[in-house]
Amino acid sequence: MRWDAGEQSPDIEDRRGEGGGLGFGGGGFRLGCGGIVLLAILSLVFKKNFFALLDSNSGGPAAVDITHSGPPVSQSADDRERVKFVSFVVEDVQRTWEKEFPQLGRNYQRAKLVLFRDATRSGCGFAESAMGPFYCPADEKVYLDLGFFDELRSRFGAPGRFAEAYVIAHEFGHHVQTLLGTEEKVRRAEAKRPSLKNTLSVRVELQADCFAGVWGHSTDERNLLESGDVESGLAAAAAVGDDRLQRAATSRVNPESFTHGSSKERVEWFRRGFQTGQVGACDTFAAGTR
Repeated sequence: MRWDAGEQSPDIEDRRGEGGGLGFGGGGFRLGCGGIVLLAILSLVFKKNFFALLDSNSGGPAAVDITHSGPPVSQSADDRERVKFVSFVVEDVQRTWEKEFPQLGRNYQRAKLVLFRDATRSGCGFAESAMGPFYCPADEKVYLDLGFFDELRSRFGAPGRFAEAYVIAHEFGHHVQTLLGTEEKVRRAEAKRPSLKNTLSVRVELQADCFAGVWGHSTDERNLLESGDVESGLAAAAAVGDDRLQRAATSRVNPESFTHGSSKERVEWFRRGFQTGQVGACDTFAAGTR
C-alpha cells in the first residue's frame, strides 16, 4: 500500500507509556489528589467548573483527551514506523467519511484512536490486549495494541500493510454505525429480543467489514493500492471469521454462537463495499441477508 508518512492524524491518543493505564477515574489519564486540588483552586479563582473539562463516564474526574500521557514511550524503529502508518490510515479513513457523510445528509464527527500496551481503561470498561482491537461507542474511541498486528501476521496468517489497514477501517466502521444511529437501534432491538443478540452482532460486524471495503474502494480510486493489497485485505477478513477461529480453538464450529460472521461472509461483505464504494450496498440488516 502506498502511503505518505507526512499525512499524520491529530486523532491519535498514545497511552503506551502508562504501564496499564489503571489510574484514577475511567480513562488512562491519572489524576491524583494534587491534580484534584489544583482543579478546585482554578475553579474557585476563575469561577468556572474546570472539572467539566474531564470525561465523567465513571461519575468522577476521568480521562482527558491528550495526544500523549504517561512517561515517554519506549519503542523500536519498527514500532515508530508502524505508528506513522496507523496515523496515516486513521487520517485517511476519517477524511473519506468526512467526504461521504454529506451525501448521507449528515456531518461526520471524528473519533480518536487510542494506542495502548497490555491494558487500559475505556468508556466501555477495562480493556486488555487479549481482547484485540475494538471500538467503544461510549467514548467514541478505537482501542489498539500494536502487538495485534504481529498476531495478525503470525497467528492468523494475514500479513501486509493493507491487512492492518483493514482492521483499523473496520473499527472506524463501527464509529460510522454509531453516528448513523445503527448502534443505538441494535441495542434497543437486543433489549426487546435478547435471543437475537448473536444474529444482530453478526450483522453489525459484517456491516463494519463492508464499510471498511467502502474506504478500500476510495484508496483504489486514488491509486494507493499495490499488487496483492486487495488479497491481503480479504485474507485478513477471512482470518477473523468465527468458523475459522472456532475450528482453530476447538476443532468444532457452532454457527449459532457466531458473533462476527463466517470467513466467507466477512470476505463477501468487505468485497461488496470495495467493489461498489457505496454505503447503501452495506445493508446487512435487510431481509434475507443470511
